[in-house]
Amino acid sequence: MRPRLGVTLGDPAGVGPEVVLKALRLHGAEPDAARVVVLGDRGTLEHYCNLYGLPAAIREIRSVDDAVDADPGTIQLLPASQPIRNLRPGEIRADYGAAAAAALTEGGRLCAAGRLDGLVTAPVHKSALRLAGIHVEGQTELLGELWGGGLYGMLVVADVLRVLLLTRHMPLRAALDSVSTSGVVQHLELLDRTLRRMGITKPRVALAGFNPHAGEGGMFGSEDATLLEPAVVRARSLGLDAHGPLPADSLFGRAARGEFDGVLALYHDQGLIPVKAVAFDRAVTIIAGAPHLRVSVIHGAGFDRAGQNRADATNVLAALRTAAKLAPSWSLRAEGAAPVPTNQIG
Repeated sequence: MRPRLGVTLGDPAGVGPEVVLKALRLHGAEPDAARVVVLGDRGTLEHYCNLYGLPAAIREIRSVDDAVDADPGTIQLLPASQPIRNLRPGEIRADYGAAAAAALTEGGRLCAAGRLDGLVTAPVHKSALRLAGIHVEGQTELLGELWGGGLYGMLVVADVLRVLLLTRHMPLRAALDSVSTSGVVQHLELLDRTLRRMGITKPRVALAGFNPHAGEGGMFGSEDATLLEPAVVRARSLGLDAHGPLPADSLFGRAARGEFDGVLALYHDQGLIPVKAVAFDRAVTIIAGAPHLRVSVIHGAGFDRAGQNRADATNVLAALRTAAKLAPSWSLRAEGAAPVPTNQIG
């Protein structure tokens, strides 16, 4: 049976609804397409269908159990937020943030209840979330709280390049100040476990350096030697095939060529700049450590192009394909289920 995925629209005033609509038509026509349930507001879907002249039949359902194998032109919608009034693309409003969070929360609850096999999420706008009274770093943290806490991370996947972020959305100075040996060990273990869950039986994981040239023997800073090297030694003693710290300016290229199965980056831009430079249109993010599958696009809400029919849906299509491939045995893979060939993911 095809996996059943929930898809959120993201912020109603961003590019999320547009790229979801475009991607669903393409994904629905693929032979290995998932059975998709859109979580959100019917009025938002109709607004963008009319705005862009996208023909679509909206089939409203009361439960995900009512979802069927629909044709590519049919959208199966489970209402999951209050109706949006006077929708204006590109504006930041509290009701938009509340709608995005409501759909995400409903999707997370349905995954936790075993009613959905995975969740694909369109981008939200953090300022709109805050106006709605939701103070979290992003969707990863909101779902993490919903799914019971624990150590979660954002894993970025683009072909064979897989990057886990040690820190995420925080000022650079605060991110670097927060780096600790114990935290690095925990995240190297998290990266190893997640790669095994994705079907890589003996992951080779690498740690990006703190300073230029990973400190060059202390010439450019002592953090690599005092904080990072002990973490790699500890990780290797735990049985991980861990390497580093390695100079970040060459490490990501080495990983993209297949030398390593995963990289732990110390902060947001260190990990995302190389990924977005080479694979912006096809990279996706996965919540590492979460009990349920969540795949998201790598781009933001795109308010500068919202409502203009200019947004590219390739990233959402990659997220749908990734979730459809991982979902059937995602919860079992950690227990030794047969792996999915990694060159088919993404």
